[in-house]
Amino acid sequence: MSTQPPAPPPSPQRGGPSDDVPVLAAVDLRKHFPVRGFRSQQVVHAVDDVNLELHRGRVVALVGESGSGKSTIARLLAQLMPATGGQILLHGEDARVKNRRGFRRYVRRVQMIFQDPFGSLNPIHTIRYTLTRSVKIHQGNLRGKELEAALTQLLERVQLTPPSRYIDKFPHELSGGQRQRVAIARALAADPEVLLADEPISMLDVSIRLGILNLLRDLRDRLQIAILYITHDIASARYFADRTMVMYAGRVVETGDSESVTQDPKHPYTQLLVRSAPDPDDLDARARGARGEAPSLVRPPTGCRFNPRCPFANELCRTEVPPLLAVGEGREAACWGYADRGDRPELGELLDVYGDRPAVDVSVIEALDATVPGPRKGDDR
Repeated sequence: MSTQPPAPPPSPQRGGPSDDVPVLAAVDLRKHFPVRGFRSQQVVHAVDDVNLELHRGRVVALVGESGSGKSTIARLLAQLMPATGGQILLHGEDARVKNRRGFRRYVRRVQMIFQDPFGSLNPIHTIRYTLTRSVKIHQGNLRGKELEAALTQLLERVQLTPPSRYIDKFPHELSGGQRQRVAIARALAADPEVLLADEPISMLDVSIRLGILNLLRDLRDRLQIAILYITHDIASARYFADRTMVMYAGRVVETGDSESVTQDPKHPYTQLLVRSAPDPDDLDARARGARGEAPSLVRPPTGCRFNPRCPFANELCRTEVPPLLAVGEGREAACWGYADRGDRPELGELLDVYGDRPAVDVSVIEALDATVPGPRKGDDR
């Protein structure tokens, strides 16, 4: 008869029946920034009525152009700034922190990775100091061999091996990718359940971006961490994320599994976002982009916020805010074109609306070519 002790029950934070409950969720999240000025009562509508769920071992990508509110959502979920409205739920319970002690408990479970790895690491301290401080904050006052073992494990987790090559270096002695791996290791010292990755590869060379995404994917699979991946690159969202949410002017306009959203976008803005990504096999089929500019979030447009730039918008789009409507299994789009209403707009093909690409003015190219020194077409040099 076996004398081995029974296996311990699964942790309520890491497994068990609670897996169906999101690790971290936002409910009707809003953030309005007051506009500075004498007696000004205006606000910037940075985030309005955003709902999202992060589950163990899953990646959700938040995609949109600059100024759409993506990074604001990450900072709200990290509780680095207070929300104007809505709720943040951790395992289904209200997670709003009220004091420093509550914030420290919260950040043990929810960690953030910032966009600029050089700016997020103190340049006057070595990697040893940075990681040691994080280990002592989250794992207790380790010393001697225990501390060295913890530091070694962190560096090995982020594939900085051998650890002795990196542990005593300063941030400026590392490459951008190595600095970002140190930033990830610092976050892992807390043994978090959630990683909020705010454009973690946008400041890195193209050649090493894939390595960071593969590292995050490996951590997701091995540690069952829930990840929010914020990016403006919808192609990387398709590669890395399980689900993709598209934001425009502070609101979510489409959500669904990443493959469907990127291969068959439903919302006109998502279609433009996908078609703006370079495709070497189909360059002539790309749309030229939406007309106009992103709206002011101090006075956002009434109705759908994309309506001033949408070629299909009608009066309904300009007067009423569209809810997220079902457009497929597990997919939603905030567009009146999918509503069961007689006054809905008629959607069409964006490429038909925008037409062909403008013809190239050969005279302009010839004039530019004449000003550029060096060999020209026809020269034997």
